[in-house]
Amino acid sequence: MIAKDIREMSEVEIQKKLRESREEQVNLRMRKQTGQVEHPHRFRELRLEIARLETILREKKLASADS
Repeated sequence: MIAKDIREMSEVEIQKKLRESREEQVNLRMRKQTGQVEHPHRFRELRLEIARLETILREKKLASADS
């Protein structure tokens, strides 16, 4: 997911996507422990996606607080 798409989402949608991404990250870690990870590059993708989501969510919250 790119930043442009995230910026078009509402705060509630971003929080929902953030929760889903974190759950996927936990599940991926558990599968790693059992040796069942098909796509190890997904770890990095999830980490970057979570960072993007948190950054844009914070920007939106700060913008709404200033208004």
